[in-house]
Amino acid sequence: MRVTREVSVPLSEVAMRVSRSSGPGGQHANVTASRVEAVFDVAASSALTEDQKRRVMARCGPRLTAVAQDTRSQARNRELALERLRARLAAALTPVRTRRATRPTASSRRQRLDSKRRRAELKRARRRPRADDW
Repeated sequence: MRVTREVSVPLSEVAMRVSRSSGPGGQHANVTASRVEAVFDVAASSALTEDQKRRVMARCGPRLTAVAQDTRSQARNRELALERLRARLAAALTPVRTRRATRPTASSRRQRLDSKRRRAELKRARRRPRADDW
């Protein structure tokens, strides 16, 4: 299963479990195991480097799990579970970009102060008039 351009995980490392679904299917759901759960053991994986394992475990823990019970078909639910697992793993593998501090622009500062001034004027207009204003 291709996760990113650099990383692909063999399907032999993904454990698939099936069980009865609580989703769609009517009476059919009572007799078929259409719910699919895909489990990937990050710590035991040979497809990921130590740095990648550390990053994924810091974000998601030692095991990644994805469940699908959207359709009546076990095969389609298996595809959905694998796709969700792939998306989670790809999101966990993306490095966090460090934030660079920036300063607000002159126009954004002016806009913020104008907004505050308008709001203050609106609230001032709601007040009860003072006696010396008569």
